[in-house]
Amino acid sequence: MTMLERFPPIEPHQCGMLGVSDGHAIFYEVSGNPVGKPVVALHGGPGGGLSVNRRRLFDPAVYRIIQFDQRGCGRSTPHASELSTDLATNTTHHLIADMERLREHLNVERWQIWAGSWGVTLGVAYAERFPHRVFEMILVSITLTRRADMRWFAHETGRFFPQEWERLRTAVHEAERHDLLAAYDRLLNHQPDPAVREKAAADWTAWEDAILSLEEGYVVPHPQWEDRRYRMAFARLVTHYFHHAAWLAEDELLGNAHKLTGIPAVLVHGRLDLAGPADVAWQLAKAWPGADLHFVKAGHRGDDETMQIMLAAAQRFGNQP
Repeated sequence: MTMLERFPPIEPHQCGMLGVSDGHAIFYEVSGNPVGKPVVALHGGPGGGLSVNRRRLFDPAVYRIIQFDQRGCGRSTPHASELSTDLATNTTHHLIADMERLREHLNVERWQIWAGSWGVTLGVAYAERFPHRVFEMILVSITLTRRADMRWFAHETGRFFPQEWERLRTAVHEAERHDLLAAYDRLLNHQPDPAVREKAAADWTAWEDAILSLEEGYVVPHPQWEDRRYRMAFARLVTHYFHHAAWLAEDELLGNAHKLTGIPAVLVHGRLDLAGPADVAWQLAKAWPGADLHFVKAGHRGDDETMQIMLAAAQRFGNQP
């Protein structure tokens, strides 16, 4: 079988700041073929920001590649690293509206959606709201952000990392240890003392490191946390979204999956993904007519097989009108 290679690095031919609502402006960039098939890539986190390497998944001669930084992160404003930035108008529903505003701004009738991790929740929620705006979907490291899934992330994975989980728990008041997401959301988003918030961000990102620490090539502590601005925004946004279970009913995305009928999709998930067990991907694929699920022997960050499946899906979908 011929191994597919990522496309060479390219630079965007269009960048901008788009005013959306509630005083927010999102940074976006467009690369590839200006009249090609539109694809929008949704980053994870929440708070991860767009990736320049993600452009390389798509043939720049075929695709018009659209990326943006979701509210509060990357180059979007106001930035969640500023402790004065209120996150009340930063929810899944606001991000869905931002996507629609961006689609209209760029004169896109329909687009393909690529999404990874948290971006899967956003992408599926968007597609269920606006199925007539979506050609196809490529989804990696399936995440639905249900309360049960978030309980797994913040509590049940502690059985794999008891020492690290003990540090996470003992950093909060004993009365709050039954719900660590609520505790860290309070420390990071409702605590007036900046020093307390800085420590909470460090404690939370150390837990993120623990969950990914078994994956090949992952460095602990990860160098990305050295950037205080990135670290604080990421920790604030993740705990804000996860504590509120993305402002979705518990099985809302699964219950509305029938609305995705007619949208072809390739789903890829690692069987060794400790951030999200494989049954989450299985449940979504079962509820979604037309979804093609691939399990790989990898963790949350994927592997070479993950890359091959993504590249092949993008190639196949790019050849379709």
